[in-house]
Amino acid sequence: MDVMQTIDLIALRDYSRETGQPTHPELLDTVPLEHVKEIEIDEEHVTITYNQTTTHYYNTNEITEREWVYKYNDDAEMVKAIARVIDLARKKLKDMPENVACPPGCAECCSGYEPFVSKRDVQRIADHLGMTFDDVMHEYIVERKSADGYHLGWVRKVTEDVEDKCVFLMGSRSGRYYCGIYEARPQDCRDFTPIGCDDVDRSLSRTSKFAPGAPFAPKRRGVRKRRSSS
Repeated sequence: MDVMQTIDLIALRDYSRETGQPTHPELLDTVPLEHVKEIEIDEEHVTITYNQTTTHYYNTNEITEREWVYKYNDDAEMVKAIARVIDLARKKLKDMPENVACPPGCAECCSGYEPFVSKRDVQRIADHLGMTFDDVMHEYIVERKSADGYHLGWVRKVTEDVEDKCVFLMGSRSGRYYCGIYEARPQDCRDFTPIGCDDVDRSLSRTSKFAPGAPFAPKRRGVRKRRSSS
């Protein structure tokens, strides 16, 4: 076999002498390293995960993959190669991504994305709108409790379509959208970052500015403001 011609048999013999472990070409994995999934480098080893395969069964999937681990410290060629990778990383360290900031008025994340809310989020929205906790839950939240009891559900859309815009989103079009309850928005929305966002409206400038309009106003009138417990 052509593969066998590339195996260093002397190295195998020396390995057996040093470790006391029997070696033979037939024990080696000679499957080509292809379809690399992940590369991990630490101060001593480089680990490559590759050739992942998935076997589908009726009620489950079996995923198998191969892993190559190499202690590179004594390999001068590998040390130089990893040093080049580190050097490139240093050069890229201060590169700023294009989407470091949201384009003003984009709000693409306010459609198709369903921000989950906690009890604290609902109470903050209730206080902001002058409504009771229960009224906010009824009017603006789709209830679905989480297993840990932390989340109560997610913010409604203007229709039943999950791709529709958030009920609190104001404005007439992309570039003019704004959050109607921005100061009281859920923590899920506060944590959202544009880094890696694939839904951004790329036609909008990230340096443009506009003044938001009137805040969101509840449709229900005369709702008594919930008193804060003290």
